[in-house]
Amino acid sequence: MRKLARYWYLRLRRRSTPDRLARGLAAGVFTSIFPVFGFQIILAVLLSTCIRGDQLVAALGTWVSNPFTYVPIYTFNFQVGCWLMGSREKFVWQGAHLLGLGQSILVRLMLGSCLVALVSAILSYFLGLWFFRRIRRRV
Repeated sequence: MRKLARYWYLRLRRRSTPDRLARGLAAGVFTSIFPVFGFQIILAVLLSTCIRGDQLVAALGTWVSNPFTYVPIYTFNFQVGCWLMGSREKFVWQGAHLLGLGQSILVRLMLGSCLVALVSAILSYFLGLWFFRRIRRRV
């Protein structure tokens, strides 16, 4: 297992700069915040290509959201959307309630997701840049 990890590390090191890796990470984290189940990796790779980031790291960056983190992330995004719109609506995870509100929830969720994704991408870019530069200096 250690040999395999070393192989992938050296492969990434040869083909990408820390800046390119950080841009890929930011693209992956950005798309992972949106509730587009099944399309996050595809969107991350496309966005990473547009901003000249590393596509492999972008795909890995989408793992921020997974079945264990969906509910907390999307609940937070919804609350941010409500705050941006000046609404006091509460987010309740009940199927019938969600279906009845439909567009109202979707607008707030997507608005909140935009802001949270933007902030998360900026933070992940700078943290990733610091991390990838530090790894480069060590080896």
